[in-house]
Amino acid sequence: MSLVRGIRSTSARGKTGAPVGVTFAALSLLLAGLFALSVMLGSVRVPALTVLRALFTGETGDAPFTEIVLLFRLPRALTALLAGAALAVSGLQMQTLFRNPLAGPFILGISSGASLAVAVVVVLAGSAGAAVSGLSSMPAGMGTTGAAFAGAALTLFLVLGLAGRVESASGLLILGLLLGYAVSALVSVLLHFSAAQQTQAYVAWTFGTFSDVTWQEMRLFAPLVGAGILTAFLLSKPLSALAMGEAYAQTVGVRLRRVRYVLIVSTALLAGSVTAYCGPIAFIGVAVPHLARGIVSGTNQRRLFPATLLLGGSVALAAEIAAALPGSQVRLPVNAVTALLGTPVIAWVILRKRTTGPMRRM
Repeated sequence: MSLVRGIRSTSARGKTGAPVGVTFAALSLLLAGLFALSVMLGSVRVPALTVLRALFTGETGDAPFTEIVLLFRLPRALTALLAGAALAVSGLQMQTLFRNPLAGPFILGISSGASLAVAVVVVLAGSAGAAVSGLSSMPAGMGTTGAAFAGAALTLFLVLGLAGRVESASGLLILGLLLGYAVSALVSVLLHFSAAQQTQAYVAWTFGTFSDVTWQEMRLFAPLVGAGILTAFLLSKPLSALAMGEAYAQTVGVRLRRVRYVLIVSTALLAGSVTAYCGPIAFIGVAVPHLARGIVSGTNQRRLFPATLLLGGSVALAAEIAAALPGSQVRLPVNAVTALLGTPVIAWVILRKRTTGPMRRM
């Protein structure tokens, strides 16, 4: 029996009662609206028409407004959109692979490995100014961005080695959690022996931000996220089978070990890129897949995938708008806002008496 025939197709209507096409159109409009708001709102009031002129012509007639829109707000909004989509899609992959509703993109220790490398750089830098002088480009291989990439890559290789020795997904999940705890302990030890300035520099990095990615860095960040998302999309069919259980997936021809390897690489690429450029952004990867399941019914990843991607970008943009506190010079940590948005969703998952829909079969 082929994989396509083995997976039951879901209803043409989402859980909201609207046709799936209408649901996706609404989610697309929501994403576009939040993106526009993110570009228009900020500490400095820029007229909406001026923003539109800057976006469509590259010039506003007012040099400060042009610089604000094109050099600061537009890359910030694009970063939030890409990061939110990347975290949400990688969270969906991990929840499906481990059949665990509380799994997220960092469950295998990728973020912890990046954090350890950044902590090492901060401590060795000797001062907060040298450590957080800005995200460096990957070719330079220096600073917090290069360190985070290196830490995430080393963790990925370690996880891939463990995946080759562990037969079950649950065993890999436990080892990933243990790895994350061990690395976090090493970070704590490093910070314990570091100066107050260095500790403050590291803590500032853990707050997360979408504001530090420049157009030059976007040339690498966007393709990395795009490659990870494309890989995740190509895995839609095997993931749909995995959502029905490993035994079922094997009966329809899914090569579990190979799919597991590719899933880990895809998740590491998505989560590692976001962590390197934005810091460890929490909750989006865990909460958004549940929001998508509440809108799109069934286990078909080809419907859950776009819903999760669109909602991930929307939630990250909403968090960025809230963190910017439009009209104020104060900016909240992105992680604080995402936690406030994501906590109710995760609490709902834990407290509900009965798991329904596709999560029942995960």
